[in-house]
Amino acid sequence: ASGSSYQILEGPKNATVLEGSEARFNCSVSQGWKLIMWALNGTVVLSVTPSEPIITNDRFTSASYEEGGNFISEMIIHDVQLRDAGHIKCSLQNSDRDASAFLSVQVMGELLIPGDDLVAIEDKPCNVTCHARGWIPLPGISWEIGVSVSHSSYYSVLEPDDLQSAVSILTLTPQGNGTLTCVATMKGLNAHKSVIVNLTVIPPPLGNIDKAGTTLPTWAIILPAVSLSLLLILIIVLIVIICCCCVSRREKKGNFFVHIDLKSASVKTNKETFEKNLESGRENLGYRSDEPRTANLASFAPVSSESSVREQHSNRQPYQGPDRRWWGPAGRPQVSFSVASPRTVRNVTLV
Repeated sequence: ASGSSYQILEGPKNATVLEGSEARFNCSVSQGWKLIMWALNGTVVLSVTPSEPIITNDRFTSASYEEGGNFISEMIIHDVQLRDAGHIKCSLQNSDRDASAFLSVQVMGELLIPGDDLVAIEDKPCNVTCHARGWIPLPGISWEIGVSVSHSSYYSVLEPDDLQSAVSILTLTPQGNGTLTCVATMKGLNAHKSVIVNLTVIPPPLGNIDKAGTTLPTWAIILPAVSLSLLLILIIVLIVIICCCCVSRREKKGNFFVHIDLKSASVKTNKETFEKNLESGRENLGYRSDEPRTANLASFAPVSSESSVREQHSNRQPYQGPDRRWWGPAGRPQVSFSVASPRTVRNVTLV
């Protein structure tokens, strides 16, 4: 056997697979071989004879092919586990020649975005986080943005308390509703995992009057308006009270004046002069001559006592003619005049 001519023509190749999937390795040998052995990390897990394979573990099976007169043995590892990672070796019985390869096992962990539905304010920057936990090795994380935005960017960092986990932070300024997709891709494999979350964009609140992001609370807007209204009402009330006080004061003071109505002329004179002339009986200020007058009466002509006596005897009854003369009791003449304030008129009779 040691001097036989059969040999390994082509050995297995390196492979990278996901945990839980299948791994396949091929070993091509020349004709005349008697036994092919497959070892994982130094332990034989499968043996193949020209008639049939020798299976010691159900996770390791064999397939065989012939190509160009050469024999190809294939070892299949089912449900690959992380512990299966390591060296794979194909060897021939009674031969010092072998061929080896390396099996890499990758673990696709968990991918999640906290919260089923996200809510953001329109045109206000917000952050969305995506966590990749339990990945071996750590995946590359990217984002697919299905919303209208004015700006977006993202970066990934390791979780501080778990070196097998990473977090990707997406910063965006949304302008409409849509979906956000976090995608984790395995390195060296055409495998990825994604998670989708809905983003609802709401208009900014009424208190948000500063485009730079500074907002005022609702009470800070309502309070000045209420205070201004109360101030206006107080000013109006004060004006009304002041006006009423001024009117009342003017009514109490008044403007005293004497007005004598002698049909067509007004005479203003001193009260003492009226009283003096009336007591002496020399003048009857209520008398008006029948002769037409062209000018206002400025003063009264003196009337003698005799004439006054004769007139009293000749006219026993008070004069009732159009000249509107007034006579007092016992034939004494009297004058009526008015004392007025801005709102009150008082009739005063001097006898």
